[in-house]
Formats: sequence, C-alpha cells, structure tokens
Amino acid sequence: MADSIYTAVATSTGDGRAGGRTVSDDGLLDLKLAIPTDMGGPGGATNPEQLFAAGWASCFHSALKAVAAARKVAVSDSAVVAEVSIHPADGGAFTLSAALHVELSGVDQATADELVEAAHAVCPYSNATRGNIEVTVDATVD
Repeated sequence: MADSIYTAVATSTGDGRAGGRTVSDDGLLDLKLAIPTDMGGPGGATNPEQLFAAGWASCFHSALKAVAAARKVAVSDSAVVAEVSIHPADGGAFTLSAALHVELSGVDQATADELVEAAHAVCPYSNATRGNIEVTVDATVD
C-alpha cells in the first residue's frame, strides 16, 4: 500500500461501548461511550455508530466540496447527513448500513446528483465501505 499521509489514533478503554471511554492520541477527542437506549442501554453518551456517522458525513462533505471546486461548480450551501444503522446478523454478529443524504443549493438536480456520485467515488469512507455494507446516497436541491 502507498505511504499514508495521515494516521488517526484513538484508544478505547473501560468497557468499550458499554460505559467506556475513547481518546485520540492528541487528546482532542475524549468521549464517554454508552449503549443507546434503542439498544437497551442507558444512553447519555455517544456511541461508535454516531462517531462513524460524524466522520463519514464530514469526510464526504469535504469530498463534495473538493469535487465541486475541481469542476468549478459554485455550491452556495451544502450539508451532509449520515445515518449509520446497526443490524443483528447470524451467530450473534452485527453489521452496519448507511444512508448519506446530501443537501445542496445553487445547482440543479442533475448537477447535484453528479457531484454526489463523484464525491462517493473519492471519499475514503465510501471507498472503505463499498461492497462491505449497504449504502445509499441521495441529493436534494434546496
């Protein structure tokens, strides 16, 4: 594999998602974890699915902005909403699915769809999950 340009490092301690803590090596991320109430837990803290959704939404948004800039397309306003769901699988395992909803202003629907597909082709999260989990991507023009 090619040389990396950046490596993120985070450590989970305690009981992981069940009341543990996750901290990045630079200390900028320092979060308590809890099982969501929807999964029978106490809630009240973040969980791995929220962290994954936040990372993917942010990364995809950056990819979208980069693609638009490279194509010299002015997008006046944009947002990416990532929904990451966890599902039970056979044998006590779990799997994820995701839906990325992109909201754009300043372009027509066809251009929005093209930008979203191009961003999905270059986003590292999209590339890492492609073929591994069910992912849907859509664009809405305001």
